[in-house]
Amino acid sequence: MKNLNKNFTQKIIILFCCVVFFCVHCFAQINPELKKDSIIINPKDSVKEKDLGDVYRSIFKPQKEAKNDSANTQRKYQIAFVPAVGYTLQTGFAAVLSANMAYQTDTGYNTKISSVNTSFTYSQYKQTIIPFVANIWTKGNRWNIISDFRYINYPSNVFGLGGRTDPNKGVTINFQALKIHQAILKSLSNDFYIGAGFYLDKFWDIKAIDPLTRTENKQLQKELGTTESAVGWAFRVLHDTRKNQINPDGGSYYNIVFRKNLKDLGSDSASQTLLIDARTYFRFPDKSKNVLAFWTLDWLSPSQTPPYLLLPSTGWDDQYNTGRGYIQGRFRGKTMIYFESEYRFGITRNGLLGGVAFTNLQSFSSDISNQFSSVFIGYGIGLRIKLNKHSGANLCLDYGWGQNGSGGFFVNLGEVF
Repeated sequence: MKNLNKNFTQKIIILFCCVVFFCVHCFAQINPELKKDSIIINPKDSVKEKDLGDVYRSIFKPQKEAKNDSANTQRKYQIAFVPAVGYTLQTGFAAVLSANMAYQTDTGYNTKISSVNTSFTYSQYKQTIIPFVANIWTKGNRWNIISDFRYINYPSNVFGLGGRTDPNKGVTINFQALKIHQAILKSLSNDFYIGAGFYLDKFWDIKAIDPLTRTENKQLQKELGTTESAVGWAFRVLHDTRKNQINPDGGSYYNIVFRKNLKDLGSDSASQTLLIDARTYFRFPDKSKNVLAFWTLDWLSPSQTPPYLLLPSTGWDDQYNTGRGYIQGRFRGKTMIYFESEYRFGITRNGLLGGVAFTNLQSFSSDISNQFSSVFIGYGIGLRIKLNKHSGANLCLDYGWGQNGSGGFFVNLGEVF
């Protein structure tokens, strides 16, 4: 894939203008304030908070601003259709049409936000991505129903296994994939859940796009074949004390997923994986709105080896967010150890603009042993633009640097973690 770092300044300007043009009005309706005392408690300040919806209305519909805010608070279900553009090293520029619904099933102070999201993405590199993601909380937060369904047609790079792979010797492959992850969790106590789910991942039409020698093609076929499948059961434990999962300003999140793939259900091997995802957030300084956040993700394969494309890999977590500073799939191994920290701070007093500084560390073992070869660092800075002041949803514009000349521009709708 071609490097898109040339004409970087022009791309930022074009991207920013497109995002603002398409998103400013639509995003004003995403996850609005359903219950003022149950979603986000924003300390009262002498400066009224603003988001892109306020900016839009102040320019084009100044007399309707107060009326629109009042109408938003009366809706139980908030639905939005959002055309937008994005950019990552993996996809290049991408056109996105997304739909979002947010609601609450209860009026209690601690009631969590339920959300349903879907989208259609087509990228500069001819990638198609269609996810359907739902996080549903029943009344009283007694049950949590989590759905993650995705179809992708996905030209992408692979670089081999472990940390000593050459960044200049990636191979571009194409494949189609279907992901069906469904889990149901039951509350055992406040913010603590336990449950199980069914997980299916299937890849087909795997083939190399780059011209390969006979030896290289034989090695690729040995590692990948033309299809890969993993089907099995998952056991999940969740502890989540965050008031707002969209943009946390405090609390913690612990998610443990043990997955067992079964050959009787169609898996290529009877492999197992263990995912430990832990995050914590706190105000720093204490009385400010700035947030210091930490994230660790340990992705382990305790027995046998999962299919190649399901091995732990940079940027292949559920939200495709690990490893800013590196292209997706840059590192891959039997085990992944990952850590990231981010400092989020305000730029304008009205909350419209903010910034972040981040750094991450990642290390991988090969599929032969659990010896970790290297630790790779990524770091960067970013701009945050408030899309919705009620939910805290931001448009995230980041630039990350990695080792050996790696680096690039990343856009996210919502915080990275």
